Order: sequence, then C-alpha cells, then structure tokens
Amino acid sequence: MKIRCHGVVEKGLGLKVFLLLLMFGFLAGWAPYPAGAADGVIRISGGTAHIPVMKAAARVFMEKHPGVRITIAGGGSGVGIKQVGEGLVDIGNSGRRPTEREIEKYGLVLHRWALDGVGVIVNRDNPIRKLTRQQLKAVFSGRISNWRELGGVDHEITLCSREAGSGTRKVFWKKALEKGDISDRAQVVPSNGAMKIAVAGNPYAIGYISVGYLDGSVAGVALDGVAPTLENVKSGRYPVVRGLYSNTKGSARGLVKEFIDLLYSPVGEKIISGKGLLPVER
Repeated sequence: MKIRCHGVVEKGLGLKVFLLLLMFGFLAGWAPYPAGAADGVIRISGGTAHIPVMKAAARVFMEKHPGVRITIAGGGSGVGIKQVGEGLVDIGNSGRRPTEREIEKYGLVLHRWALDGVGVIVNRDNPIRKLTRQQLKAVFSGRISNWRELGGVDHEITLCSREAGSGTRKVFWKKALEKGDISDRAQVVPSNGAMKIAVAGNPYAIGYISVGYLDGSVAGVALDGVAPTLENVKSGRYPVVRGLYSNTKGSARGLVKEFIDLLYSPVGEKIISGKGLLPVER
C-alpha cells in the first residue's frame, strides 16, 4: 500500500512538474508581437540619410529591451520601400514620400519623423562656395564642365551623383535642378556617406548630400545665397528640403510600433536634432 501510494504521489508530482514545465516553456517562447518582430528582431533598410538616427535610436531601444536585436541596412529609398512592401524588412526608410502607386501596391503606412535639407558640397580646398540655381543646373547637365567658368581653377569638374532609386537624388533633381538634366558622365555613388568621402578625396569634385551629413570634411555651397544649414532648413529659407519617412506594411504594431514611437518621443527628438535634422510631430 505504501509503495502504491508512493507511486501515486510520484505520478501526481510528475504530472504537475510536466504541466509547470510545459506552461513556463510556452510562456518563455511567447511574445505579444506580430509577425516580423515576434522573434525579437526588427529589420530596417532603405534611405542612407536615416542611418545615423536609426543607429542611435536602436542603441537606446536595445538598452531598454536587451533581448531585442535591430538590424540596419542602407540601399536607398527605392530599396527600403520595395523590401518593406515585400515583407523582407519591418521598416523601409525613404528620403522621399512613396508614390501613391507604391502606397496602394504594398499597403504602406507612412511615418514622417524629420525634415532634411539636401545640400551641394565641394572639396574643402575648392574656393567656390556660392552658386546660382542656373549655374548649378549648367554644372550638373554638363554645360559648364570646368571650374574656371565659375571663377575657380582651370580644371575639369568631377560630377558625383546618386543612383536612380535614391530619395536624395530625387529631391535634388526636383527641387535644386528643377527637373533639369544630370549628365551621363556623372560618377554614381551609393550613399550619403560615400558621397562625402568621394568629394572629400577629390579637390575637383562636386556632389550633394543630406544636410545631416555635412561636417568639416567637405564644404557646403550656398544656393542663390542661402547656405545648406539646419538653421536655414528650420526657417524655411533653404529650398531643397524633404521629409524622412519610416514606412511599414500596414499599421505598425508591437516592437515595431514601439520603435517608431521612440522617434516621436523627447528622446527621439533629441537624437534627430543631434544628427542635424529637424524633428516633426506625428
């Protein structure tokens, strides 16, 4: 009888332990987040102007959520829109507003969290620091091909431009060049960071980057007398301005929503301002 009772107790305890293990095992693997973030990973790609903010925000977010990993890749605005639309990433960044066709095709929801200027840059050793709109259009179309024609040295201008899918290129082409031509001889560089490196390393180069990337390694060029600075973007004086978007396929939920909410918080605004951008309200 004792042995039988002991066996019953063992079986009872075994069943209880099994149920407890099953319950805790289920809870340990459960997370209240939708597909795309349920594994504790937020995947981000797209516009390169966003990357400094994304990296800083990711550090803050992962400090709060040690079990979460955030991956950040560039590729340009077109890549970000396509990849989030196809479900390859959770957030697709773009330096332009997605087209109505893209929004409809992919079911995108747009989250604009900053304004950014796109400024013309030259090498620090280049004395040319001001251009009119007409001069700029002539340079990028190839009608002006020597710095001497602008009052500089007698040397051919090295044109640097972004790839066709770049949001930075699109806003520059539309608002700075007023949809004018970009010469086929322009060297194509894949990101804002690469543009800055290319111009910093070539005394005869000219290109354009996000104002947030401007630093002492290159020189900004005033357009029609207005310098590409954050102050001039804020005041509305500088005309080549675009929104920075983090797009989601459908409404953001779970971890992804919390990350996007961070961008609109006081902490996020401080990060955005610190990267040379102008925060905007939701």
